[in-house]
Amino acid sequence: MTDIQLPALGESVTEGTITRWLKAVGDEVAVDEPIVEVSTDKVDTEVPSPVAGTITEILADEDDTVEVGAVIARVGDASDAPAEQAPAEEAPAEEAPAEEPAAETATEGTDPEADQEADEESAAEAQESPSQEAEQAEEAPQQAPAAEAKPAAGGGTDITLPALGESVTEGTITRWLKAVGDEVAVDEPIVEVSTDKVDTEVPSPVAGTITELLADEDDTVDVGAVIARVGGAAAAPADEPKTDEPPADADGSAQAQDAAPAPQAEPAEPSTEQPEPAKAPEAEAPKAEEPKAEPKAEEPKAEPKAEEPKAAPAQPAAPKAPAAPAPAAPAPAAPAAAAPAPAAPAPSASGSPYVTPIVRKLANERGVDLASLTGSGVGGRIRKEDVLAAAEAKPAEAPAAAEAPAASAAEVEVSPLRGTTAPMSRLRKVVAKRAVESMQTLAQLTTVVEVDVTKVAKLRDAKKAAFQEETGQKLTFLPFFTQAAVEALKSHPLINATDDGEQITYPDTENLSMAVDTERGLLTPVIRDAGSKSIRELTAEIADLAQRTRDNKLSPDELAGGTFTLTNTGSRGALFDTPVVFQPQRAILGVGTVVKRPVVVQVDGQDSIAVRSMVFLALSYDHRIIDGADAARYLGQVKARLEEGAFEV
Repeated sequence: MTDIQLPALGESVTEGTITRWLKAVGDEVAVDEPIVEVSTDKVDTEVPSPVAGTITEILADEDDTVEVGAVIARVGDASDAPAEQAPAEEAPAEEAPAEEPAAETATEGTDPEADQEADEESAAEAQESPSQEAEQAEEAPQQAPAAEAKPAAGGGTDITLPALGESVTEGTITRWLKAVGDEVAVDEPIVEVSTDKVDTEVPSPVAGTITELLADEDDTVDVGAVIARVGGAAAAPADEPKTDEPPADADGSAQAQDAAPAPQAEPAEPSTEQPEPAKAPEAEAPKAEEPKAEPKAEEPKAEPKAEEPKAAPAQPAAPKAPAAPAPAAPAPAAPAAAAPAPAAPAPSASGSPYVTPIVRKLANERGVDLASLTGSGVGGRIRKEDVLAAAEAKPAEAPAAAEAPAASAAEVEVSPLRGTTAPMSRLRKVVAKRAVESMQTLAQLTTVVEVDVTKVAKLRDAKKAAFQEETGQKLTFLPFFTQAAVEALKSHPLINATDDGEQITYPDTENLSMAVDTERGLLTPVIRDAGSKSIRELTAEIADLAQRTRDNKLSPDELAGGTFTLTNTGSRGALFDTPVVFQPQRAILGVGTVVKRPVVVQVDGQDSIAVRSMVFLALSYDHRIIDGADAARYLGQVKARLEEGAFEV
């Protein structure tokens, strides 16, 4: 048995809110497979399982706020699941008649007589205390709002822009995921927001209907500003069954009630179940319509009562009105727990399941048509695994694509951006502004040295196979350059310093910013205390940060606090460049591509020509506090360290 704890989600993050469980008790999970979605005041993310096994217990409910390090679930062997799973599913069933009779009739259809008794009891309870049910429907959504929701003056709830990081004061609306009139569930994303540190989605803290959008796309709004309003959550559930149920009783509600004892009149069943959706409107509203919408395929399985299949053909015209919502019924009816039911409105609102920007980007890269996919996530949501599976399912197309360039190597791929215009993203605007400010403020100068890394190349060739087998990571040149660069910073702290025009501050750690090229632009995640890390640790952290940066899974804290930057411009074949220093840092090291070429070397005191692995290192720095001699001394130490090639792999 393994306890799954809420991991650390940022330096200043001490707690998180469980927004959605992706796995239920009894489900099997693989290592690193996401099991739960967690929301913090800075970022929404998924928590993966550190072990493989079966979910035996879930210790935190959705909307619960738990502290970092708290146990939220347990994973055990598959043999442990039935013992744990049975009580979890049976307990609600035993309590359901007293609290939610509608849920019991929906999930338990094994005893027709028991179903009839439950229907009669629920009908009696609903007629005796309709006001209590209305109060419960109103009170439930009022407990859901988070800190970002507050009552609106004209009714409903104001949705404000939440805090997206310690130093983030504003954000730009990049895309609305919901429109006015759309229904939203608790924690369902409604808008994409971009800041100068991270792009993220803002979920709705309440359930209801979007009544007003107060910010347009591309608008920049302050943290705490109202961006949308959601109509009274109590009104939405109360009205929803009314819009769905009248077509079911279109022939007359009085006749349906009079015919209740007769087993052949189908309206009798909706009449007894009509009050039930007040407690479970989302799950039960389609239930009353399901047998009539698809009498041939669904009735024998969804309803165990023998009378209904006979009565359904008697009214063939009635199902035409509710035919649209009928297909949504199988989705919430399939799982026994029906916990993910609130996510079902998302596909119906837009006509297709919601797709996150990360999944959309991956689909574009792999050439996968999202419209052709069926999502395996909660509520039919398309996940990365669905896209990867679809990409692997068409291997026949890959050889054809590979042969095309060989047939005509002179052909040039034409970008679809030719002849178009596009607005600058928030990130691009921030980078542009800071680059100009840096060039106008700092007295920037670049010094370049050439380094013979033949010994490093030989060491890498000798160790890379065993290194990858042991760690699962490819051994590249970058960790060697990184270690040499941060070690030299310890001897030359001026390169790692900052200043305010009056005083120079020398940090006691080397926090290395790594420039990462992403589809959204240039981002620089930070390796904390890089000077204390080994080649193996640097390799793992570089790979992890680069991947999570491209997948937009970084927290804002991971993009702040760097004291020195390294950019690997050689990854795209560049010999060297003159990188721009971004404030408040005062230096940046650019690493060119490693190439083999003939070089003059000395052998036994004689000059000779040999093939060597060479690289250019370019250091850009602020000449106001760093002189050329300081830069040369720093680069000289890095050069000597690399040419010595004495690294512990």
